[in-house]
Amino acid sequence: MSATSVLARKWRPRSFAQLAGQEHVVQALTNALTQNRLHHAYLFTGTRGVGKTTIARIFAKSLNCESGITATPCGVCGACTEIDSGRFVDLIELDAASNTQVDNMRELLESALYAPTSGRFKVYIIDEVHMLSKSAFNAMLKTLEEPPSHVKFILATTDPQKIPVTVLSRCLQFNLKQLPPALINTHLQYVLEQEQIPFEMGALNLVARAAQGSMRDALSLMDQAIAYSSGKVDEALVRTMLGAIDQGYLFDLLQTLRAGDGAGLLRIADDMSIRSLAFEAALQDLATLLHRIALAQTIPNAIPDDEPERARLLELAQQFTAEEIQLNYQIVIHGRNELNLAPDEYAGFTMTLLRMLAFAPQGAGSASVEKPVPRAAPAAPAVSRQVAAEPAPVMQSAPVQTAAGGTDLDWNTLLSQLNLQGMARELAKNCVLVSFAEGRVVLNLAPQHKHLQSNKIAQDKLQAALSDYFVKPIRLVVELGAAKDVATPAAVEQHEKQTRQQQAEEAIKHDAFVREAQAHLGAQVIENSIRPV
Repeated sequence: MSATSVLARKWRPRSFAQLAGQEHVVQALTNALTQNRLHHAYLFTGTRGVGKTTIARIFAKSLNCESGITATPCGVCGACTEIDSGRFVDLIELDAASNTQVDNMRELLESALYAPTSGRFKVYIIDEVHMLSKSAFNAMLKTLEEPPSHVKFILATTDPQKIPVTVLSRCLQFNLKQLPPALINTHLQYVLEQEQIPFEMGALNLVARAAQGSMRDALSLMDQAIAYSSGKVDEALVRTMLGAIDQGYLFDLLQTLRAGDGAGLLRIADDMSIRSLAFEAALQDLATLLHRIALAQTIPNAIPDDEPERARLLELAQQFTAEEIQLNYQIVIHGRNELNLAPDEYAGFTMTLLRMLAFAPQGAGSASVEKPVPRAAPAAPAVSRQVAAEPAPVMQSAPVQTAAGGTDLDWNTLLSQLNLQGMARELAKNCVLVSFAEGRVVLNLAPQHKHLQSNKIAQDKLQAALSDYFVKPIRLVVELGAAKDVATPAAVEQHEKQTRQQQAEEAIKHDAFVREAQAHLGAQVIENSIRPV
């Protein structure tokens, strides 16, 4: 985004009031101008596109406006209009990246000795000042030590660490922050409304995140989106342009991780690879999603009511513990940093997913806080053993009579053959089948999962899976209600899991080897390490 785009030029702020963000810098400069407490050298630091040179030019207008030194330059006098158009002779802009040598700096500083031609001050804006050579910095230092009263220096840099301390100590330093996505989103919305270009809010959200705190990059990306579009900036178009990750993939990844399904994680990764989605961007977006889930766990009100993904965020916030979210966030961050060290991006991405799976806390699956397990005596050896569990009694869901001439249909059995993933599977698992007749499937959804009823994507996927299975169009109806004496597939699954665990614990308790180790070696069983196989 090196070149300034059409929108970035047209909508470049021309006063402090038009600036988006950077209130701390604007307030400090406004106070200095209002009280006429002006320094001779200012240093603006910050990443690209956050407003360093824009603020410098507005400040130059404030110093030279014909109405006097003011925080609100008129914008119509000769000095203001010439600064806006880049023709003001007493405003000298230098790109230090192209003028690194001492001769360039000496020439500039010699001209500073002369009085302004038409303005009140000679203002020197030196961009990327950290690129100057050591000798050029030394030449500048002499002028900064004893500056002429009619000269103001405004230095800008993305890397203040490379500026000599002797120069830093003679400047008032202001650190410009990266702009939050919400602020960028609001500004993009204003610009497009003024340009009378229709848009979807999802598209603005994608651009705001992709800009990574830079308003200039956001406007440049929006220029590209407008060029791609045929009259409307829509989300699908921007997603394709950016190669962005569909958030649905990320939600499905976490749901599959929650289920402990390693094969399912790899299937999603393979699908992403087929669609040529960027794995680095996927890890970045996954870290963002985990951060939002952590917010939903700690401060649910931080997720706006009109957030399109609010229901899924709150659901995941309940399914994972806070510790799991924090651990997975760290794994994803490290995975992204190590991506360039992996054999290829696919390997790095899938290894990150498998690492999340491998480090999932034992017994995870509920956000409730468990009581600590008493620690075994340190002197005694511990025994951890897996045994084959005896067959568990199956908790069946009730079969439903289909239309005349049909056969009984068991929802549990049918669900196992639909190959559903993510939220669609969660919806199906927490329902019971009420009726199936004339191509119409009616399900009862457990009331505690009512948020799934409003998930149209999940319902559409379930309806499509049913249509594929029965090889005819199926109309799906999901109603809220607790079916008496009928277990949902989720309840059946939980019951079977608990039964197998109890059988495994009983088997360990009566295992001859274990009992002998306890009797002769003083061994103790680590109860929470017992797993059925």
